[in-house]
Amino acid sequence: MEFIVEIILQFLGEILLQLLFESLAELGFHGLADTFKKPRNPFLSTIGFALWGTMAGGISLLVMPRSFISNLGLREANVVITPLVVGGAMMLIGRLRESKGQTQVGIDRFGYAFVFAFSMALVRFNWAH
Repeated sequence: MEFIVEIILQFLGEILLQLLFESLAELGFHGLADTFKKPRNPFLSTIGFALWGTMAGGISLLVMPRSFISNLGLREANVVITPLVVGGAMMLIGRLRESKGQTQVGIDRFGYAFVFAFSMALVRFNWAH
């Protein structure tokens, strides 16, 4: 039973770290929302969110150089599971903002949030101790 709780807490740590960074990115994008009024190329936006996620992963290594998850197999699973959870959470935040009449930015959509979190997870997987 302890093993299961330990695994859940490890994943929770990685999820919370990525949610923190993605929430900060969302706040920044909402601050710049007026400058992004015209439609963007989805391909270039995806590349941009991947780059932002990569940078966030690098910065997160400065803040938290050790992975919350020590088992290699679980770390590999984390590369997929955490971006799915974080992408869903950001999509829900986007829907909440939309219901309140606020403008949505790219990271409020599942696909872009997933790409951001996946890029961050890959960086953490490769370079976190």
